[in-house]
Amino acid sequence: MTEQFIITGGKPLQGEVRVAGNKNAALPMLAAVLLTDEPVTLHNVPRIGDVDSMLALLKHLGVQVLANGGSSITLQARNVETRQLSPELCQRIRASILLAGSMLGRLGQVELPPPGGDVIGRRRIDTHLLAFEKLGATVDVNPASHQIAIHGKSLVGVDMLLDEASVTATENALMAAVLAQGTTIIRNAASEPHVQNLSRMLVGMGARIEGIGSNTLTIEGVERLKGGEFEIGPDLLEVGSFLGLAAVTPGELRIKNVYPDDLRMVLYVFKERLGVDCWFDGHDLVVGDEQNLRVAMDVGGAVPKIDDGPWPHFPADLLSIALIVATQAQGTVLIHEKMFESRLFYVDKLITMGARVILCDPHRAVVVGPSQLYGQSLSSPDIRAGMTLVIAALAAQGTSVIANVCQIDRGYEHLDEKLRGLGADIQRATATESLYF
Repeated sequence: MTEQFIITGGKPLQGEVRVAGNKNAALPMLAAVLLTDEPVTLHNVPRIGDVDSMLALLKHLGVQVLANGGSSITLQARNVETRQLSPELCQRIRASILLAGSMLGRLGQVELPPPGGDVIGRRRIDTHLLAFEKLGATVDVNPASHQIAIHGKSLVGVDMLLDEASVTATENALMAAVLAQGTTIIRNAASEPHVQNLSRMLVGMGARIEGIGSNTLTIEGVERLKGGEFEIGPDLLEVGSFLGLAAVTPGELRIKNVYPDDLRMVLYVFKERLGVDCWFDGHDLVVGDEQNLRVAMDVGGAVPKIDDGPWPHFPADLLSIALIVATQAQGTVLIHEKMFESRLFYVDKLITMGARVILCDPHRAVVVGPSQLYGQSLSSPDIRAGMTLVIAALAAQGTSVIANVCQIDRGYEHLDEKLRGLGADIQRATATESLYF
């Protein structure tokens, strides 16, 4: 049976919360385990659905789980038994594409079906395949099944320009290049904190990478990589989610052990654009208990815009959180989601709750606030939209039922437990149980 959240809003939320490890770092770092035959230990691994799916894919390939306790896991890819990824498992997770770079780098070939994941519009993988071809691999795509076969026994370093600053394409190119012959230069590389986390892990395994944190990465190929122990950083998207949640519910919230340098643009948008009262206390982010949310107008009183872009711009995955905060702020703002043509299609659910939002087109929405929200029966379409609906339900009057919470579980670790620890009235129930709330 499918599970649902039953949420009664309007409750004060306060206390401390510690976010999980960065999902978008954990997935490529798990894929990188394939680059060595020695044991690799990862700490601060988030216990979420997408990580479970990635582990299932690795086990299907023959990777051994040597230890698995708490938030740490030790893996060893001594004998990889197949070059073919499971179509069923790949359908569960978009990040299955990340196994292409590590398998190509270590084994010289990989066969993979189309990756799954959130249905938020077309998600092209051309940049990945073009990068592999630049390194000397051959790519064959079956036009009927979309099955992809990649072969490259002797990859050779090259100076390449990615046609877009794709995070996962940068990570795939990195993992393929670290064992290639000679020097590889990746220009227009993504430089998000999770890309940096992977890069530092690869260096710790013996890779030679320069330019970490910039949009130009230089890799000197090495013959082999070793194992080691590596830490996954805190999930900046979960930090931003709890920041938005605290802004629209009463009560002071302390988000423990964050990386302030990862949050500069996130804090700029929430503080300077939307008026959220928050501050750093060492490595903790504190959100005040008295909020006066107000949209900061542009010069001359023009309606401002909040949009996304490659790092260090505002993350696309937090635009939905900014949008729900904007529904509770005084003023008007344009939300512009540039990447995916279906990502704003949760807006109609917020409108049924009472939000004043005009969906201009698949990429832009105008939000006029503040508006009183009311509990409704909803369904989570994807990870970030699902979290947005949870925040809306916590801020609303009355009770909401949010179905399809398996989508939320893919990206947030024990979310309902964390929220109950802060004072939220949230219960997890099966669909049949929810009929009696």
